[in-house]
Amino acid sequence: MDNVVGTVAALCRYPVKSMLGERLAAAEVTERGLAGDRRLAVLDRETGKIASAKNPRLWRALLTCAASLTEDATRITGPDGKTLWSTDADVDEALSAILGRAVTLTGTPPPRATLDRAQPDRVLREGLDADVPAAVVQVGSASPAGTFFDFAPIHLVTTSTLRRVAALSPRGAAEAERYRPNLVVDTDGEGFVEHEWVGRELRVGDGLTLRVVASTPRCAVPTLAHGGLPRDPSALRVLAAHNRVPAMPGRDPEPCAGVYAQVLRGGRVEVGDVVRR
Repeated sequence: MDNVVGTVAALCRYPVKSMLGERLAAAEVTERGLAGDRRLAVLDRETGKIASAKNPRLWRALLTCAASLTEDATRITGPDGKTLWSTDADVDEALSAILGRAVTLTGTPPPRATLDRAQPDRVLREGLDADVPAAVVQVGSASPAGTFFDFAPIHLVTTSTLRRVAALSPRGAAEAERYRPNLVVDTDGEGFVEHEWVGRELRVGDGLTLRVVASTPRCAVPTLAHGGLPRDPSALRVLAAHNRVPAMPGRDPEPCAGVYAQVLRGGRVEVGDVVRR
C-alpha cells in the first residue's frame, strides 16, 4: 500500500442526519465513522421512519438547518438564524415547526430503522413537490448497529470527480457539500477516479485504514438547495448522463459519485494527510 492517490483536502461531519454539517481540521475515526458524525437523526412520529432529504417533498427543509457539536450538546441553527440545542426541552416542537411535520430528535435508531428514497429521475422530471414513488431503504446495512448512516460509515469524494461534474454542468460548478462526503480527497486524475477504488484498501495518514465497499448511488439530495447554495438539477443529471455505473457487483448501473468505506483500523485524520492505496 504505497501508491499515493491524493491528500485529504477537507473533513466534514454531519451531527444531525440530513442537516448541513461542519468542516473540521482533524477528527478521530473509529468503526463508527468520524467522531460525532450522524450522532442524531429526526424521526417522523407518524410513520416511525428516519427523516431524510432523499424524500425532498417531505424533508428538504432539513437542509435549511445546520448542525455542529459542542462539548455538551448539538447546536442546530435554523433557517431564521435562531439557535436550538439538542438538550432544549422544546427542541422537538421547534423542529416540527420548521419541518412541517411532527418529529422527534433522537440518538437511538428504532429497530430495523428505514427511510424513504424518492426515485431521483422522477423528482427531476416532476419537481420537488410531486408525490413520486419512493423505495423504503434500511438504514446502515453496512455499518455498526445503532448508527444512522445511509450505508457505510465513511463517504469519500475526489476533487477529480468534482472537477468533472463542474466541467459538464451548465453552472460550471460542483460543490462538495452537495454530495455530503466525510473526506474530500484531492486527486490529480481525470474523471470519476474513486470508482476504481471499490474493493480496495486505503490508508489515510499514519494509521487510519479503510476498505472501499461501494460506489455511491446518488439520490435527489445533491440537486437541492443546501443553505445558501441554490438548487442545481445538473448535480444529478451530469452523473446520469456520464457516470452511470454499478455501485457494486451485481447491481444495475446507477448515477454515482463518491464511494462508501468501512473502517478496518481507526485513527486520527487531518486535513493534508496523504491517502495511499
